Amino acid sequence: MTEQGERIDAMRSQIEAQSAQIEAMKHALAAQENDYRALRHAVGLDTLDRQRAGNVKAGNATASALPMPGAGAQSAGQTPDQPVGQAPERDTGPPAVAPIFEQPGVLTPRGKLVVEPSYQFGYSSANRVSLIGYTVIPAILIGLIDAREVKTTTHTAALAMRYGLTNRLELELRVPYLYNHTDTVSREIFTGSAQDNVFTSSGHGLGDVEATARYQINDGGADRPYYIGWLRFKSRTGTDPFEVVTDCVTRCVQNATGTGLPLEVPTGSGFYSLQPGLTWLYPSDPVVFFGNLSYLHNFPRRGVSRNVLLAGKEYLGKVSVGDVVDVSLGMGFALNDKASISLGYDQSFIGITKQNNKTVAGSAKSVLGTLLIGGSYRLNEKRTLNFALGVGATRDTPDVTVTVRVPTMY
Repeated sequence: MTEQGERIDAMRSQIEAQSAQIEAMKHALAAQENDYRALRHAVGLDTLDRQRAGNVKAGNATASALPMPGAGAQSAGQTPDQPVGQAPERDTGPPAVAPIFEQPGVLTPRGKLVVEPSYQFGYSSANRVSLIGYTVIPAILIGLIDAREVKTTTHTAALAMRYGLTNRLELELRVPYLYNHTDTVSREIFTGSAQDNVFTSSGHGLGDVEATARYQINDGGADRPYYIGWLRFKSRTGTDPFEVVTDCVTRCVQNATGTGLPLEVPTGSGFYSLQPGLTWLYPSDPVVFFGNLSYLHNFPRRGVSRNVLLAGKEYLGKVSVGDVVDVSLGMGFALNDKASISLGYDQSFIGITKQNNKTVAGSAKSVLGTLLIGGSYRLNEKRTLNFALGVGATRDTPDVTVTVRVPTMY
């Protein structure tokens, strides 16, 4: 019995030693868990887990960046981790790019108002041999040949306001104010004149007010395009070509009826217009490809007359200017979190002008091509500075246009 008792005492001693070791291991494990939690908090893994938890369906285990110690001991009666926090709201809006076209590709958020003052400078010069009487709406041509150089400078200040009705629908109102100046250098042929004449005209005032509605059709994303449909209506609030007085004194030759050159440059087109269009954006890191396709319809006018100096009203009848098909492509990429640049090309196809359903003499289809370079810099959370430079690529296109916009969100 003594030997058996000694064995029992030895076993008890071993059990006590093992129990002490188990207690020491428990204390060490608790210390390691505390160190682990402190390390997770230091590197931000808790925040990452909460963000990932929002993307897991209800009832599934939480996706964790690293497993917690003992996380697999569900057989001991532990319940699986439940999703914590709320999923971040998905951004379904199109990416921001430096705007270089007239159709912004980023919609205004719901309930927000964007006020965008802008300024545009344009200059064009053209050498042409044309018939006297050729104006914006060439109506009556005399047949006298005229070698002519035309230089036109345009200043346009505008105020645009965009309001987001929903995250997918916005409305815009744009009010422009124009100042135009034109110098026409010419020498009449077949008149014996050896001296160049300079005919100068200018005009300023309210331009054609525009209203636009834009709607985001789909939810795009990485390597998935965004499509934005829009519809623009242009009024004729500006002074149109039929309201200004056409010169018949300063450059009349041998009692010819008029040159067709206005004494005052009009600030509007003189026609109501409706323009549907589609804008698309395709994010492909690190760039965003974008483009526009639109069709501008000018509604014809009936019973039109123009004012000719000394001759009074000159009846023209029905006048229809050509419709415009516009296509533009571009790409933009961010330089940092504040600055981005864009490159693009815009091309317009302009139809012919008709008077009383007949093609006006001297009217022909035109193609306007413009190379565009733009930049954008975010001044603060609500205000951005946008810049665009356009260089004419075809003969009929303005030589250069410079546009500055400063949209501010309220």
